[in-house]
Amino acid sequence: MSRRGRVPVVDVQSDNFAALWPSMVLALRTATFVAVDTELSGLGARKALLNPCIEERYKAVCSAARTRSVLSLGVACFKQLPDKPENTYLCQIYNLTLLCTEDYIVEPQSVQFLVQHGFDFNKQYSQGIPYHKGNDKGNENQSQSVRTFFLELIRAKKPLVLHNGLIDLVFLYQCFYAHLPDSLGTFTTDLSEMFPAGIYDTKYASEFETRFVASYLEYAYKKCKRENCKLKDSSGQHLTIEFCSYPANMSIYIDYRHCSLEEENHSVGGGDKVPVCEKFSAYGWCPKGVKCPHSHNIDLIIDEDDKLCEKKRKKRKQKWRRRKNIGEPPKEQESSGKEVEVVQNGEEGPPQKRGCCEPPATTVLAEITPNCEGRPLEENMDMEAEVSSDASAQREEDLESTEGTTAQAAAVVSPSAEGNASDGDQAEGKSDVPTGIGSVNHSDIPETEAVGAAEKEKETHGLPSQGGTHRAGFDAFMTGYIMAYVWMLKKEKNTDPSAGPWLPVCHNKLYLSGKSVPLQIAKSLFSKSSKAHSQKMKVAWGSGQS
Repeated sequence: MSRRGRVPVVDVQSDNFAALWPSMVLALRTATFVAVDTELSGLGARKALLNPCIEERYKAVCSAARTRSVLSLGVACFKQLPDKPENTYLCQIYNLTLLCTEDYIVEPQSVQFLVQHGFDFNKQYSQGIPYHKGNDKGNENQSQSVRTFFLELIRAKKPLVLHNGLIDLVFLYQCFYAHLPDSLGTFTTDLSEMFPAGIYDTKYASEFETRFVASYLEYAYKKCKRENCKLKDSSGQHLTIEFCSYPANMSIYIDYRHCSLEEENHSVGGGDKVPVCEKFSAYGWCPKGVKCPHSHNIDLIIDEDDKLCEKKRKKRKQKWRRRKNIGEPPKEQESSGKEVEVVQNGEEGPPQKRGCCEPPATTVLAEITPNCEGRPLEENMDMEAEVSSDASAQREEDLESTEGTTAQAAAVVSPSAEGNASDGDQAEGKSDVPTGIGSVNHSDIPETEAVGAAEKEKETHGLPSQGGTHRAGFDAFMTGYIMAYVWMLKKEKNTDPSAGPWLPVCHNKLYLSGKSVPLQIAKSLFSKSSKAHSQKMKVAWGSGQS
């Protein structure tokens, strides 16, 4: 049985930005939560990004944000529909193509990765929405700009959802808000005031709440999609996503991501089956990239993980029966139960993948005040493709062997430079929309089926190693879908989202590579808000809504 759906992503660029502005702002203001993703021009030295000292790690990301740029911004607005079955959302997805007006560094690995995944550099330099970094220049907050759009996101006071979001947040702050503060404590204090409804990290949720054996973006999304389909088939509580249907005159700006529950050639027969790449399976990246002879197909990877999980479950059951038959005292069983409890309480790390051993996470608390304890990671195993899909290219090599080469090979680019081109998808539409731009797609397929085939087509055609297509808009959608699914599983019945933290178990917790605890986003006892942030808050709330 094949179930198919299409996810519309609205391409926003300089020639339609003003026309789409009202619908984009309305989507932010009426959303239940907003998911965001970025494509970046580079990240700099990788070892510094995994520094065991969180304060030093923050400084390394700040350095990258000041010298690199955001190439595209993905925004997915999820609005819960009260007049529909529970856990039904209207989703509006925007992919903003951006152009920094200041010189910035572009790393070759980033360019290579983005071109391989369909990023159009010709379009970026000819139609990218211009922006500048750092503090405001003059009275620009009344204009329709990317910086003002980010201010509207803050004004909306919605929960903000990201995947492995520390890097994204640092870049968003520097590129669209103000100059970054020097200390991590000040930064987290600013963030807690910018997003009072909370910041949520789906990588943290995937590892420590749903406890998936892998947590890179595409794996977590497809795992949630698959589990949601099982819930629907069993008539259980499940997630449903509806989309907008856009008028014909917008078709040139709509990029449809084709997706299905299963690809027709998902299961390859016997001897023809390409073995799964163990490194990609565990971490979502492979140093060989598209040249890898093994499969990077996420569905096959999940199939193998499910089989392994079932095999282990049967072994545990057999072991328990043997103990029961010989009348062994329940001591071991009690201790085993305690171990499970410890894991569930998050005192141990998430389940580990087989095949590729990750260095054990340090148990040092990632406090907001400077903390330089812990142990370095040997490889960039945790900073996988979804740390921001933009960064995937740079992570296609081990940290220790390539740290210096990217910095040496990186080029400073002027906004007038040109890049490579690629083409887009086609368009379609469905029923009525609150934003006035399109209409609601009353999708009778729950979102389990409504997103991923564009990626799967890459996985199942051409080289066996090819993975999904990365775009900031679609990645933002996948991020939001994961969080909607986790919220459905974790929320209590009759929960009022306005009564407290939207999802308390994940509230203001950012995943940190190599750490067993998250970075807490909260006001620090040792830090005050930055001056630039305080001035920006006065602008946001003193000048009224745009």
